[in-house]
Amino acid sequence: MQGAVSRNMVESLSVPTFRVGYTITTDALDSLYKKIKLKGVTMSALLAKATALALVKHPVVNSSCRDGSSFTYNSSINIAVAVAIDGGLITPVLQDADKVDIYTLSRKWKELVDKARAKQLQPHEYSTGTFTLSNLGMFGVDRFDAILPPGTGAIMAVGASQPSLVGTKDGRIGLKSQMQVNVTADHRVIYGADLASFLQTLAKIIEDPKDLTL
Repeated sequence: MQGAVSRNMVESLSVPTFRVGYTITTDALDSLYKKIKLKGVTMSALLAKATALALVKHPVVNSSCRDGSSFTYNSSINIAVAVAIDGGLITPVLQDADKVDIYTLSRKWKELVDKARAKQLQPHEYSTGTFTLSNLGMFGVDRFDAILPPGTGAIMAVGASQPSLVGTKDGRIGLKSQMQVNVTADHRVIYGADLASFLQTLAKIIEDPKDLTL
Protein backbone atom coordinates (compact mmCIF):
# COMPACT_ATOMS: atom_id res chain seq x y z
CA MET A 1 0.00 0.00 0.00
CA GLN A 2 2.67 2.52 1.01
CA GLY A 3 4.68 1.67 -2.09
CA ALA A 4 1.73 2.44 -4.34
CA VAL A 5 1.11 5.73 -2.54
CA SER A 6 4.76 6.68 -2.95
CA ARG A 7 4.74 5.92 -6.68
CA ASN A 8 1.58 7.98 -7.20
CA MET A 9 2.99 10.94 -5.30
CA VAL A 10 6.20 10.90 -7.34
CA GLU A 11 4.18 10.68 -10.56
CA SER A 12 2.08 13.66 -9.51
CA LEU A 13 5.20 15.84 -9.31
CA SER A 14 5.47 15.73 -13.11
CA VAL A 15 2.12 17.53 -13.47
CA PRO A 16 2.11 21.36 -13.62
CA THR A 17 -0.23 22.35 -10.80
CA PHE A 18 -1.43 25.53 -9.14
CA ARG A 19 -3.48 26.32 -6.04
CA VAL A 20 -6.42 28.57 -5.22
CA GLY A 21 -7.79 29.13 -1.71
CA TYR A 22 -11.21 30.33 -0.54
CA THR A 23 -12.94 31.12 2.76
CA ILE A 24 -16.47 29.75 3.16
CA THR A 25 -18.93 30.61 5.93
CA THR A 26 -20.36 27.38 7.36
CA ASP A 27 -23.02 28.47 9.87
CA ALA A 28 -25.90 27.27 7.69
CA LEU A 29 -24.16 24.00 6.83
CA ASP A 30 -23.33 23.36 10.49
CA SER A 31 -26.96 24.00 11.41
CA LEU A 32 -28.21 21.63 8.71
CA TYR A 33 -25.77 18.94 9.83
CA LYS A 34 -26.99 19.16 13.42
CA LYS A 35 -30.57 18.65 12.21
CA ILE A 36 -29.96 15.63 10.01
CA LYS A 37 -26.96 13.81 11.49
CA LEU A 38 -29.29 11.69 13.63
CA LYS A 39 -30.67 10.34 10.34
CA GLY A 40 -27.22 9.01 9.52
CA VAL A 41 -25.94 11.90 7.44
CA THR A 42 -22.19 12.49 7.61
CA MET A 43 -20.28 15.72 7.06
CA SER A 44 -18.14 13.96 4.46
CA ALA A 45 -21.27 13.16 2.46
CA LEU A 46 -22.51 16.75 2.77
CA LEU A 47 -19.20 18.13 1.50
CA ALA A 48 -19.12 15.59 -1.32
CA LYS A 49 -22.68 16.47 -2.33
CA ALA A 50 -21.98 20.21 -2.26
CA THR A 51 -18.84 19.69 -4.33
CA ALA A 52 -20.66 17.54 -6.86
CA LEU A 53 -23.45 20.10 -7.31
CA ALA A 54 -20.84 22.81 -7.90
CA LEU A 55 -19.05 20.61 -10.44
CA VAL A 56 -22.28 20.25 -12.42
CA LYS A 57 -22.01 23.96 -13.18
CA HIS A 58 -18.24 23.87 -13.76
CA PRO A 59 -17.50 20.68 -15.73
CA VAL A 60 -13.98 21.76 -16.66
CA VAL A 61 -12.98 21.34 -12.99
CA ASN A 62 -14.19 17.73 -13.28
CA SER A 63 -11.99 17.10 -16.33
CA SER A 64 -8.63 15.34 -16.50
CA CYS A 65 -5.49 14.82 -18.55
CA ARG A 66 -4.43 11.21 -18.12
CA ASP A 67 -1.68 10.78 -20.69
CA GLY A 68 -0.20 14.26 -20.89
CA SER A 69 -1.72 15.12 -24.25
CA SER A 70 -5.44 14.30 -24.40
CA PHE A 71 -8.09 15.93 -22.23
CA THR A 72 -11.28 14.30 -20.97
CA TYR A 73 -14.50 15.95 -19.83
CA ASN A 74 -15.80 13.27 -17.50
CA SER A 75 -19.48 12.50 -18.00
CA SER A 76 -19.90 11.32 -14.40
CA ILE A 77 -19.13 13.21 -11.20
CA ASN A 78 -17.42 10.71 -8.92
CA ILE A 79 -16.13 12.21 -5.69
CA ALA A 80 -13.14 10.42 -4.17
CA VAL A 81 -12.67 11.13 -0.46
CA ALA A 82 -9.36 10.42 1.23
CA VAL A 83 -9.45 7.97 4.16
CA ALA A 84 -6.49 7.07 6.36
CA ILE A 85 -6.09 3.33 6.88
CA ASP A 86 -3.42 1.12 8.40
CA GLY A 87 -0.41 1.26 6.13
CA GLY A 88 -1.42 4.21 4.02
CA LEU A 89 -4.21 6.18 2.42
CA ILE A 90 -7.06 5.25 0.10
CA THR A 91 -9.77 7.24 -1.66
CA PRO A 92 -13.16 5.49 -1.74
CA VAL A 93 -15.37 6.92 -4.49
CA LEU A 94 -18.94 8.19 -4.23
CA GLN A 95 -20.23 7.49 -7.73
CA ASP A 96 -22.57 10.01 -9.38
CA ALA A 97 -22.62 12.09 -6.21
CA ASP A 98 -24.61 14.85 -7.89
CA LYS A 99 -27.51 12.49 -8.60
CA VAL A 100 -27.75 10.59 -5.30
CA ASP A 101 -29.77 11.96 -2.36
CA ILE A 102 -27.83 12.87 0.77
CA TYR A 103 -29.23 10.02 2.87
CA THR A 104 -28.31 7.34 0.33
CA LEU A 105 -24.95 9.01 -0.20
CA SER A 106 -24.23 8.91 3.54
CA ARG A 107 -25.13 5.23 3.79
CA LYS A 108 -22.90 4.48 0.82
CA TRP A 109 -20.06 6.47 2.37
CA LYS A 110 -20.24 4.54 5.64
CA GLU A 111 -20.23 1.28 3.69
CA LEU A 112 -17.17 2.34 1.70
CA VAL A 113 -15.27 3.44 4.81
CA ASP A 114 -15.99 0.13 6.54
CA LYS A 115 -14.78 -1.78 3.48
CA ALA A 116 -11.70 0.43 3.20
CA ARG A 117 -10.66 -0.18 6.79
CA ALA A 118 -11.25 -3.90 6.35
CA LYS A 119 -9.19 -3.72 3.12
CA GLN A 120 -12.10 -5.12 1.13
CA LEU A 121 -12.63 -2.36 -1.45
CA GLN A 122 -12.85 -3.46 -5.05
CA PRO A 123 -10.76 -1.53 -7.63
CA HIS A 124 -13.77 0.28 -9.09
CA GLU A 125 -14.58 1.55 -5.59
CA TYR A 126 -11.34 3.50 -5.24
CA SER A 127 -9.93 4.07 -8.74
CA THR A 128 -12.76 5.86 -10.56
CA GLY A 129 -12.74 9.27 -8.89
CA THR A 130 -12.97 12.38 -11.08
CA PHE A 131 -12.45 14.90 -8.23
CA THR A 132 -10.88 14.31 -4.83
CA LEU A 133 -11.65 15.67 -1.35
CA SER A 134 -9.18 15.58 1.53
CA ASN A 135 -10.65 16.72 4.84
CA LEU A 136 -8.42 17.20 7.90
CA GLY A 137 -10.89 19.42 9.72
CA MET A 138 -11.69 16.72 12.25
CA PHE A 139 -8.08 17.02 13.47
CA GLY A 140 -8.36 20.77 14.01
CA VAL A 141 -6.22 21.59 10.96
CA ASP A 142 -7.28 25.00 9.69
CA ARG A 143 -5.66 24.88 6.24
CA PHE A 144 -3.35 22.75 4.15
CA ASP A 145 -2.45 21.92 0.56
CA ALA A 146 -3.01 18.52 -1.02
CA ILE A 147 -1.00 16.78 -3.75
CA LEU A 148 -2.92 16.11 -6.95
CA PRO A 149 -3.63 12.39 -7.49
CA PRO A 150 -2.45 11.18 -10.92
CA GLY A 151 -5.16 11.02 -13.57
CA THR A 152 -7.45 13.60 -11.98
CA GLY A 153 -7.89 17.31 -12.59
CA ALA A 154 -8.25 18.66 -9.06
CA ILE A 155 -8.20 17.91 -5.35
CA MET A 156 -9.69 20.07 -2.60
CA ALA A 157 -8.17 20.30 0.88
CA VAL A 158 -10.76 21.15 3.54
CA GLY A 159 -9.83 22.65 6.89
CA ALA A 160 -11.75 22.90 10.16
CA SER A 161 -14.67 25.26 10.57
CA GLN A 162 -13.65 27.88 13.13
CA PRO A 163 -15.25 31.01 14.65
CA SER A 164 -14.06 34.19 12.94
CA LEU A 165 -14.75 37.89 13.36
CA VAL A 166 -16.16 39.29 10.12
CA GLY A 167 -17.63 42.55 8.90
CA THR A 168 -21.40 42.52 8.39
CA LYS A 169 -23.42 44.27 5.67
CA ASP A 170 -24.51 46.97 8.12
CA GLY A 171 -20.92 47.84 8.98
CA ARG A 172 -20.78 45.97 12.29
CA ILE A 173 -18.49 43.20 13.47
CA GLY A 174 -20.02 39.74 13.78
CA LEU A 175 -18.94 36.20 14.66
CA LYS A 176 -19.30 33.52 12.01
CA SER A 177 -17.96 30.01 11.53
CA GLN A 178 -15.68 29.78 8.52
CA MET A 179 -13.53 27.13 6.88
CA GLN A 180 -10.62 27.38 4.49
CA VAL A 181 -10.55 25.28 1.34
CA ASN A 182 -7.57 25.03 -0.99
CA VAL A 183 -7.82 23.44 -4.42
CA THR A 184 -4.81 22.03 -6.25
CA ALA A 185 -5.45 21.66 -9.99
CA ASP A 186 -3.81 20.45 -13.19
CA HIS A 187 -2.93 23.63 -15.09
CA ARG A 188 -2.96 21.78 -18.41
CA VAL A 189 -6.76 21.55 -18.30
CA ILE A 190 -7.92 23.97 -15.60
CA TYR A 191 -7.17 27.68 -15.23
CA GLY A 192 -7.34 30.09 -12.32
CA ALA A 193 -10.62 31.66 -13.41
CA ASP A 194 -12.17 28.18 -13.65
CA LEU A 195 -11.28 27.40 -10.04
CA ALA A 196 -12.34 30.83 -8.80
CA SER A 197 -15.78 30.45 -10.39
CA PHE A 198 -16.13 26.91 -9.06
CA LEU A 199 -15.26 28.02 -5.53
CA GLN A 200 -17.74 30.89 -5.69
CA THR A 201 -20.46 28.42 -6.64
CA LEU A 202 -19.39 25.98 -3.92
CA ALA A 203 -19.50 28.76 -1.33
CA LYS A 204 -23.04 29.72 -2.38
CA ILE A 205 -24.20 26.11 -2.05
CA ILE A 206 -22.62 25.66 1.39
CA GLU A 207 -23.77 29.04 2.70
CA ASP A 208 -27.36 28.33 1.54
CA PRO A 209 -27.46 24.51 1.66
CA LYS A 210 -31.14 23.85 0.95
CA ASP A 211 -30.28 22.00 -2.29
CA LEU A 212 -28.20 19.44 -0.40
CA THR A 213 -31.27 17.66 0.93
CA LEU A 214 -33.33 17.61 -2.26
